[in-house]
Amino acid sequence: MSQNIEIEFKNLLTKTEFMQLKSFLDIDNSKFIKQDNHYFDTVNFSLKELGCALRIRFKNGRYELTLKEPHPEGLLETNQAISKQEATEMLENNVIIDGPVKERLIEHQIPLEELVLFGTLSTERAEQDFQGGLIVLDYSTYLNHFDYELEYEVHDYQKGKEIFENLLRQLNIPIRTTENKIRRFYQAKFNQK
Repeated sequence: MSQNIEIEFKNLLTKTEFMQLKSFLDIDNSKFIKQDNHYFDTVNFSLKELGCALRIRFKNGRYELTLKEPHPEGLLETNQAISKQEATEMLENNVIIDGPVKERLIEHQIPLEELVLFGTLSTERAEQDFQGGLIVLDYSTYLNHFDYELEYEVHDYQKGKEIFENLLRQLNIPIRTTENKIRRFYQAKFNQK
C-alpha cells in the first residue's frame, strides 16, 4: 500500500495538437502503452458526490486498486497492488477486497455492497521526463467517447504550473479547463441514464 499526493496539470487537446506535441516531444508510437481503468461507484454516485474515484488499473501485466480523494494540493491516492484473481473477483462480483482502500471507503461510509462496475476507460499513454516533472500524452476511449489529453505531473505546484503553461503558449495550444478522466467518464455515464 502507498499513499501520495498527486499534483498534475491537464489540458484536453485536438488530434492536431496531440500530433504536434508528439512531434515536439519526440514521442513515437512505440512509446505508447495501453492501460485499462475499470471504475466503480454506487448507482447513486456516492463516490462522485465526495469527489472520490475508485478504480482498478491494469497496466504492464499488473493490477492496482486505487482510491482518489480530494486534497488541498491535488488528489490523495491510496494505492494497493492486487492479484489477477482479486481483480477478477472485484470486476465480476463487485466484491471489494480487504486492505487500505477498503478501509478508506469504510471511513467515508460508502456502502460497499452497493458498489458496482460502471465501465472501462482504455488509454494509450506515453510518458516522458520533462523539466523536472513527468509529461504524459493520452488517447482515451470510454462509453462511446474518445479524447486526447496532455498531463504534467509535478511535486511543486507553482513551478509545475509555470512550466505547463509555458509549454502550451510555446505551441499555441489554448489552455482549456479540463476535468480529470474519471469526471469525464462519470459525465458520459450520467448522460447514458
